[in-house]
Amino acid sequence: MRRRLLPAALVAGVLSGAPSTLHAIVTGRTVLTTVRAAGELLGRPTIVRGIVAHGLLTVGWTCVLVTVLPGRNAVVWGAVAGGTIAALDLAIADRRFPAIAALPRLPQVADHLLFGALVGAVRYR
Repeated sequence: MRRRLLPAALVAGVLSGAPSTLHAIVTGRTVLTTVRAAGELLGRPTIVRGIVAHGLLTVGWTCVLVTVLPGRNAVVWGAVAGGTIAALDLAIADRRFPAIAALPRLPQVADHLLFGALVGAVRYR
């Protein structure tokens, strides 16, 4: 599984932030806002903690998806799984992590959908 997990985590982890990054650029916000906010999961919202938190979440959710995604229509099922992950992650974040709750919601959901689709694409390419 490790042979499949690492490439999927790397590609999905790097590229899935594109929607929120594009949104930040278009709206004039700093691109690192979401990274800092994720740092709140590990204490204070800092860039270093955000990178670590993003990395841990990426590897964890990629492990789950690589295990459960079917081979057929993996990209579609990955996107569905990404939407489910968004619902869970963001519901928890809304209650416990104000820096994450303050982020624009739609780009965050789009990041999750893209994450799942990318894991599916890499896993079953």
